[in-house]
Order: sequence, then C-alpha cells, then structure tokens
Amino acid sequence: MFIPQPLSLIYFLSTLLVGTLAISQITHAEQTDGAELNTSDLSYTAWIDSDKRMKCLYGYAADKTGDHRAAIRIFEDCIERWNDVYSMLWLAQIYEAGVGVKKDLQKSTALMKRGALSRDEAGYSSLARYHYGIALYEGIGTQADRSEAVVFLQLAASENISDACDYLKVRGYACASEQITDKESAH
Repeated sequence: MFIPQPLSLIYFLSTLLVGTLAISQITHAEQTDGAELNTSDLSYTAWIDSDKRMKCLYGYAADKTGDHRAAIRIFEDCIERWNDVYSMLWLAQIYEAGVGVKKDLQKSTALMKRGALSRDEAGYSSLARYHYGIALYEGIGTQADRSEAVVFLQLAASENISDACDYLKVRGYACASEQITDKESAH
C-alpha cells in the first residue's frame, strides 16, 4: 500500500510500534511456551477492548503479528466508534487478501468507499479515494464505473497521492479534473 508523504511520520511511528510490539509478543510467548499472551500496556491484546482511539494503531500490530481476529475486532470497533479511516483501509486490505477471513472483495471495496467519502485530518481519506478509484475503474468488488473512478482518482491526485496521477496518466487521463482526455473509451 502506498504511503503519501504527509503520512510518512505516522507510518514510521506505526512501523516502530509494530516492531516493538512484535518483539514483546514473541519474547513473552517464548517465556510462557505459547500460553496466554502478555496483556501489559505495550501489548496489542491490552488494547482490544479499550475505549481509547490509540487502539486503532494496535490493530496493525495485531494483524502483522498474525492475530487477525484481534485486528479485525480492533478495526471494526474503531470504525464503529470513530469512523476511523485508517482502520477502514486496514480492514479492507484484510478482506481483499482473505488473510484470517474469507476473501470478500465487495466488503473490501465498501470499506474503501466509506473511507473515500470521509474526511480525516491525517490524510487516510486521500489514500482511500485512490484505492476506491482503482476498484471502480477496474470493477473490483463493485460494478465498474470509469467516469466515477476518474473523479475519485483526480481528487486523490489533487491531494498529493502521486500514484493516482500516475494511474490516470497511463490510462490517458490528465490529473487535473478540468483536463480529462479519455483515450480508453475510444477502444
């Protein structure tokens, strides 16, 4: 998944958090011969039932350490409580890949659409618009609608998602919404 520049610090911190948590989980599991995992504040398991929004980052840790059930619980709760777009993207990825759950492209795309229609300060909505635009363009988990896809992709491109602009250009579209040229529709 592409991480735009404004998210690079968040991505770095999330990656650092996951590495620390993974080492903590593995070390504790080895010490307890795989028995119940550590539930200290540094463990993602301590955040599963938390009412604090910080838990949404721990969903990533749970997913990356292989506890997909905990990740799904965390992400679903974050979406329900806070309409958290970060959680929508990660849960969409889980359903798209079918890791820990049955693959469900419709559910994945519905989550990306929800994120694409949201506004968040961190920039995850822009990333959701990019992924939803591709799903619409290619008909992944939804009926293909290229004209609507271009709208989402151009919006993502205007929000500094350079991959959206690249995707549009390869298909004959300009990044700016006022300069649309549809070369593919002629085919």
